[in-house]
Amino acid sequence: MTVAAELAHLAVEGADIAVRVTPKASREAVEAGADGTLRLRVTAAPEKGAANRAARRLLAKALGVAPTRLEQVRGATTRDKVFRLR
Repeated sequence: MTVAAELAHLAVEGADIAVRVTPKASREAVEAGADGTLRLRVTAAPEKGAANRAARRLLAKALGVAPTRLEQVRGATTRDKVFRLR
């Protein structure tokens, strides 16, 4: 089963999705931790919002929704972020 299939249940309008982002990774990946945390690894550097934009695109792809439907609610400058699905 792919990660996208595992995340389909999170694609509910109005849902807040908490993630931990690792910027400057060697490859982009979505991982579900054993403790239930969702980890996004993005290749973008955390400069001028590039890592935030990459995380939003990657999460949207994993959920099967358009990136414009995800709004970043918290975590503009931290690794722990919350996105809301509109």
